[in-house]
Amino acid sequence: MHADTFPWMVDDLASHFSSGSAAPRTALLDHGLLGKLDLPGYRAARYREALAEVPRHDGDDATERRLREVSYLHLTRFVQLLLDRKDRTSMAVGLEVRVPFCDHRLVSYVFNTPWAMKTFDGREKSLLRAATRDVLPQAVVDRVKSPYPATQDPRYATALREELRRLAADRDAPVRPLLDEAALTEAVADPTGDRLRASTELALGLDAWLRRYDVALEL
Repeated sequence: MHADTFPWMVDDLASHFSSGSAAPRTALLDHGLLGKLDLPGYRAARYREALAEVPRHDGDDATERRLREVSYLHLTRFVQLLLDRKDRTSMAVGLEVRVPFCDHRLVSYVFNTPWAMKTFDGREKSLLRAATRDVLPQAVVDRVKSPYPATQDPRYATALREELRRLAADRDAPVRPLLDEAALTEAVADPTGDRLRASTELALGLDAWLRRYDVALEL
């Protein structure tokens, strides 16, 4: 809550400075390119812009004000990503999905509710639990919140490594000028690829984007 950045980027930032096993998402990008891009500076500027948009209430104390900021950041930035992902994954299989809790009237109403009311019973989603307790089974109302599901299929990691090997063997791949050759060699030699999974996804996705839209790079 107190991190001076977007809440969902805290772990990503920590990976740059920690001694943990996960490499940062930008690990395969050329160091000179990263210097020119100044991603930390860009991120900080966008964060300050977002904070400037947050509505203020004169009666809010420091904690209430910060929680209002965190809620606003999620609603205006992170939720957009989730909705886009929901649309893509559902339509890919012809499934029509609805998100009733994203109704703008409900969002506006709950956004302005004091945080103490949102967590009055010491748990998450206090208002939702209270509002539905008389229409849902107790087992549903009181069950523990489960995280967003992630499939840890080993075949996915294998496919990533194979695609990265193909990329490393293609000297004409459009993304190659943007990559650090030493890091790419290390990634290809990694027997599991787990440490560089996020950076591999970024490199492959960027290469696919450059190819699909026939983007010409001027370096």
